[in-house]
Amino acid sequence: MQTDCFEIVITVAPYDLDEMQHVNNVVYLQWVQDAALAHWNAKAGAAIREKFKWVVLRHEIDYKSPGFLGDELILKTWVYDYNGVRSTRLVQIIRKKDNKLLAQASTTWCLIQATTGKPVRIGEEIMNLFKPQV
Repeated sequence: MQTDCFEIVITVAPYDLDEMQHVNNVVYLQWVQDAALAHWNAKAGAAIREKFKWVVLRHEIDYKSPGFLGDELILKTWVYDYNGVRSTRLVQIIRKKDNKLLAQASTTWCLIQATTGKPVRIGEEIMNLFKPQV
């Protein structure tokens, strides 16, 4: 399934670093979630966002290379697959100046009804949000 790729650019700040002056692993996880939320907010209108929410079921992150203070990073994300109430989202974190992949993640999300917190099957209304723009 091909879906729309969404990108945001961020700059590594002093509070993103660990004691070795690399981007902290936990920060990469936060960026994975930030990218997913930004993509959802960019694609879903207010009515849909009020009706549905997402919860994480699983994160899997591969750390490839360190990021450093001042690095401009591209966070790329797209929905890879849907299965019932679940979707798999991929995220790549790339250093802009040399196109180096720093980390990549695969995250399983569950769609829930905002009012009840109960899982809900992902329908065409949601899937259509992430189809490539032609």
